Amino acid sequence: MDISVVIPLLNEEESLPELTAWIEKVMQENNFLYEVIFVDDGSTDESWKVIESLRSQNNCIKGIKFQRNYGKSAALNEAFKAAKGDVVITMDADLQDSPDEIPALRKMILEDKFDLVSGWKKKRYDNTFTKNIPSKLFNAATRSISGIKLHDFNCGLKAYNKKVVKSIEVYGEMHRYIPVLAKTSGFKKIGEKVVEHRKRKYGTTKFGWSRFINGFLDLASITFVGKFGKRPMHFFGLWGTLFFLLGFAVSIYLIATKLMESEFSLTNRPSFYIALAAMIIGTQLFLAGFLGELISRNAPERNYYLIETKTGIES
Repeated sequence: MDISVVIPLLNEEESLPELTAWIEKVMQENNFLYEVIFVDDGSTDESWKVIESLRSQNNCIKGIKFQRNYGKSAALNEAFKAAKGDVVITMDADLQDSPDEIPALRKMILEDKFDLVSGWKKKRYDNTFTKNIPSKLFNAATRSISGIKLHDFNCGLKAYNKKVVKSIEVYGEMHRYIPVLAKTSGFKKIGEKVVEHRKRKYGTTKFGWSRFINGFLDLASITFVGKFGKRPMHFFGLWGTLFFLLGFAVSIYLIATKLMESEFSLTNRPSFYIALAAMIIGTQLFLAGFLGELISRNAPERNYYLIETKTGIES
């Protein structure tokens, strides 16, 4: 299987026949052996019936149907499990991503040896105020925190080496941060390609303002888990120790002052309560790190490592 095209969708019945015909045309022109995996994320229109109809006409079409809406991350995760292609392409179902980009994306994975290539919609046709400006701020923050130099993390059009999608788990709303997940899993060669962005032809957008708020929270979560998921004591223990030592030092100072000045009152000093609170917080943070280490060390994947094996003899 040369290519697996993964398409998550929600209420896109009008665009599916046109998108499928376009993908089929590109695949035939390039003689690719392919599959198209549609994931119906709880659509309430006739999207699933359309997929069944397309499947009856083309054996390369496959479908996964969710009983209810679980989100794009869950849709991608299930499709990644089922994908068989050497290169996996993801795109949206709304015809705003062009299937004509597929051959060039595949070439970057196979010939240029990228692990992941993300599309960059340099010229967009979205509303500037509601999408473009927030998107630029979101991408700038993600670049700064993750260290991955991409202009458009949230672009649905991406290409992956098969081993990448088989090595990561996409959950919650983490589909925006698949490049970050890939980097955390050890895939360092992440590239970018300017791709065409088209105006939406059918239906309406499925994303609102909440995605930007949730996006930053998810970024904080994935960054923390990526750095300290296997060693929580390095975070909680460090800050717990600092807080405890700060509170302890202030307490020693106050006690010494009390011994030298009999009229000195500990309980009337705000610094006494601040020191006490710092010691309590420090102890709690240290215990949180200790419990995190116990959980982490007993997790079944604690000693799992991705190892790339090669055959043959190298001189």
